[in-house]
Amino acid sequence: MATAGDQYSKKNILVIGGAGFIGSHLCDELVKKNNVICLDDFSTGRVENINHLLANQNFEFIKHDISKPINLAESHELDKFKVRFQGIQEIYYLATPTSPKKFNTFKIQTLRANSLGVINGLDMARDHKAKFLFTSSAVIYGPRFANAPLYSEDYQGYVDVTSPRSSYDEGKRFAESATINYKEVYNLDAKIVRLFRIYGPRLTLFDAHMIPDFVLQALNNKPMVIYGDEHFTTSLCYISDAIEGLIKMMKSKESGPINLGHYEEEKMVGIAEKIKEMVDSKSPIEYKKSLVFMTPLGLPDITLAKDRLGWYPLVSLAEGLRKTIEYVKANQNVLQPKLEDYDKD
Repeated sequence: MATAGDQYSKKNILVIGGAGFIGSHLCDELVKKNNVICLDDFSTGRVENINHLLANQNFEFIKHDISKPINLAESHELDKFKVRFQGIQEIYYLATPTSPKKFNTFKIQTLRANSLGVINGLDMARDHKAKFLFTSSAVIYGPRFANAPLYSEDYQGYVDVTSPRSSYDEGKRFAESATINYKEVYNLDAKIVRLFRIYGPRLTLFDAHMIPDFVLQALNNKPMVIYGDEHFTTSLCYISDAIEGLIKMMKSKESGPINLGHYEEEKMVGIAEKIKEMVDSKSPIEYKKSLVFMTPLGLPDITLAKDRLGWYPLVSLAEGLRKTIEYVKANQNVLQPKLEDYDKD
């Protein structure tokens, strides 16, 4: 059993957006050796993602909208981590709402998270002299072009600042700019990673992320819905690989931006067929109108990640899908009622 002395010798790490899909997996890994403060407002994060961590003495959850300032040193919940005296050593920022189906609902929250929220996170990093890692996105590069299938970090991108999805795409650009400016002005150890599509357990069901939907649909012989046509392709990086990349980036001396993702292109219809085969399903495949937020993106050039971080995606698509299927099967009693939402879609 860990003693109080052991606990106080650990780093205090803040994960902003820690109840989301990626954030909760990051908390799972960090809490093994550190004190983890998970901050989230549950806009698209879910308490179910962190329920298993709430009893862990090295974990503390604070419900808060990061677009509003917060002084963690004044939070009594964090007295056990002695934040007032020991401060915070690392901050991961993953607080942008991510909901393809409800994208329009969260437009203003997305703007605030990518501006005020990032500024507040950077201010905390400045006050605590903490390392800061901003998780940006492949959307920085804009839409995929046939003559540029692989995007390297020096590609400046093409983003329409007045497009229907500009609160997310242009918001990420502003957030990167904020991170770089704080780094230069305040000499912060600030870093940027650009995540491409990540999948795995806890990815929200029936929100057009598709892969978790495919599994539950296939297990119940329901139609498997693709938002787009038979040509829809994407890259897919399994969650554990992404988490390893984030932690390696934080430990490194690199500032980035650095791409994290899988370089191979996959057809969505091929993934659906593979899942059907793996669970022996008779589900038909259906196509629905594309969504503003769920569109084909470019593929990552991960040369920098390999050369500077020693990072490379190790989990094969077959293995990642198997793990995702196992998770859905293990939680089917809880997830089953969500099929009603699918039937209403």
